[in-house]
Amino acid sequence: MELDLGQLRALDATVREGTLEAAARALRVTPSAISQRLRGLEIATGRVLLVRTRPVQVTESGQAVLRLARQVELLSADAARELGGAGSAEGRPSLPIAVNADSLATWVLPALAPLSAEFCFDLHREDQEHTSALLRAGTVMAAVTAEADPVPGCTSTRLGAMRYRPMAAPGFAARWLPDGPTAEALARAPVVVFDRKDDLQHDYLRRRGIPPGEPPMHYVPASADYLTAVALGLGWGMLPDQQVRGREGDLAVIDPAGDVDVVLHWQQWRLRSASLDRVRAVVLAAAGRELDQPVTR
Repeated sequence: MELDLGQLRALDATVREGTLEAAARALRVTPSAISQRLRGLEIATGRVLLVRTRPVQVTESGQAVLRLARQVELLSADAARELGGAGSAEGRPSLPIAVNADSLATWVLPALAPLSAEFCFDLHREDQEHTSALLRAGTVMAAVTAEADPVPGCTSTRLGAMRYRPMAAPGFAARWLPDGPTAEALARAPVVVFDRKDDLQHDYLRRRGIPPGEPPMHYVPASADYLTAVALGLGWGMLPDQQVRGREGDLAVIDPAGDVDVVLHWQQWRLRSASLDRVRAVVLAAAGRELDQPVTR
């Protein structure tokens, strides 16, 4: 099977941009040229690679070819940099990375910032329990994930733990939990939940013998706004130590025995890429400074 580099780039751009028209703009060609390249790639592979919805959807066969396309593009960019092409925008590799929201809001962006002149980061925000699915699909090259076992074709390195504590505004705790986190009080006290994939609050309630759907719930799907919602007294929520620093006066731990360590791992493609290795190094260094290394639970 002989695959054309231009066809692989067309697939990568179409998936990244979502439509043939947007891919054409990114590659500075016509939509017709993108369509022809995709068709040629499907003929060469003998598989349907994309479903032409808006945005396009990648088929299972398309995921395998997409991974290849992005690996080739990354290695090509690495070679261009070695040959002196790193000064132009075209010489900067585009690195899609999946990161959980709380890491993105606290320690990951400061880690990546020094490399922003060398790489173009395409960050995908996803729950740490689900970032590995983006690796399997070929959507990203690396991920901060709660999954320790390597995704096929990837390596896995332990980063450390983010410690979450059940917290609330002091006024909220006085009103809803005057006698502490009793089962009766927790069944009535409103809860702030990040989104419907967020299980931290539900898990805490289950450990206390309370059905997760019993208390009223507010959904606030943005990390900074989630912290603000808890501090304003909308409800109690599980907050990581890294995010609470400097806001201790606005928040109180409602249950000293309720903390949870979420262990994070860095997974990336098993590919000898100088670009990926640079990013891995800064992420591991930042994790060593920012995450709680010992896991006591």
